[in-house]
Amino acid sequence: MVREGRCGVSCSLPTPENMTTHWNYPEPALQDELRKIANAIVAPGKGILAADESVSTMGKRLADIGAENTDENRRKYRQLLFTTCPTIGDYISGVILFHETLYQKADDGTPFPELLKQRGIIPGIKVDTGVVPLFGSQDECTTQGLDDLAKRCAQYKKDGCHFAKWRCVLKINEHTPSLLALEENANVLARYASICQANRIVPIVEPEILPDGPHDLERCQKVTETVLAFVYKALADHNVYLEGTLLKPNMVTAGQSATVKAGPAEVALATVTALQRTVPVAVPGITFLSGGQSEEEATVNLDAMNKFQGKRPWALTFSYGRALQASVLRAWGAKDANVKAGQDELLKRAKANSEASLGKYVAGSVEGKAGDTGLFVKNHAY
Repeated sequence: MVREGRCGVSCSLPTPENMTTHWNYPEPALQDELRKIANAIVAPGKGILAADESVSTMGKRLADIGAENTDENRRKYRQLLFTTCPTIGDYISGVILFHETLYQKADDGTPFPELLKQRGIIPGIKVDTGVVPLFGSQDECTTQGLDDLAKRCAQYKKDGCHFAKWRCVLKINEHTPSLLALEENANVLARYASICQANRIVPIVEPEILPDGPHDLERCQKVTETVLAFVYKALADHNVYLEGTLLKPNMVTAGQSATVKAGPAEVALATVTALQRTVPVAVPGITFLSGGQSEEEATVNLDAMNKFQGKRPWALTFSYGRALQASVLRAWGAKDANVKAGQDELLKRAKANSEASLGKYVAGSVEGKAGDTGLFVKNHAY
């Protein structure tokens, strides 16, 4: 259809044949597979153990307990995690693995993914290849790894991984996050999610707003709402099947150097309100990152959200790394004789977070080797 515009120039109007709203949803069988995986991960009382630390980050964890960063020490530590009593599967639904870890084996030759399956745990994989500077921004960043992602996802699916994680990072400063960072990171996350779904892998979408800085709770809430609005617009633009995705956001908290800190009830109100305003109800679940909170703090804040008297149409659960492992590492101390002690710490904390995801945790009822030690790392990178 052609009409004459105000300036006298003819222009084309959209027709049903060229409308941008014409696309195909995934085949019903693929929708069903993705939806079942996503729902299994956020089943009531279950959450994710993020064990996807890179070689360098794992080296920092080992250095904290006086251990050398060797292939064998990394393997031994992950073996400790994955050979924990099978009851761990009552609390942990999925484990995010690092590429190296996916292909390692236990002492008896059992591949790590098989150990997880024996415990009813779904193996997942970190697929981004790291945060890099975003040129032209104010010290902001984006995440790389899209170029060969489809090929890697296809192989990871064959090797037993059914979900993936990709982390983008945004910063709160006087003039950030910028429009450039908001648009770039949202589109990167959406493209990643689309590629994962094409390869039968559930994408966990992680737009992490770093807790660095003196910002107050209100500023963090507004930035969180803005970031999530950009992310879900991009996911819609890329025709991502939301029922086959999960979100891994930060909790809404005041900055680490803020003069006024918020209590659990305030964190719960700000976080759930931000989610209500931005996250579609089609999303099955939200698996929070701990963002440098202590083990106890991360558990208590999650519990407060699940006690929140308001609309919560998604499962609210955990995808913790440091907040599930700090006490484990200290109890183990890189000593073979302490493997059971480390596993006991993992079971305790996993059970505590399971209770928190149901709104049934009693604050202070679980004490770990890391206690209330803060786990904040400035400009945290994996």
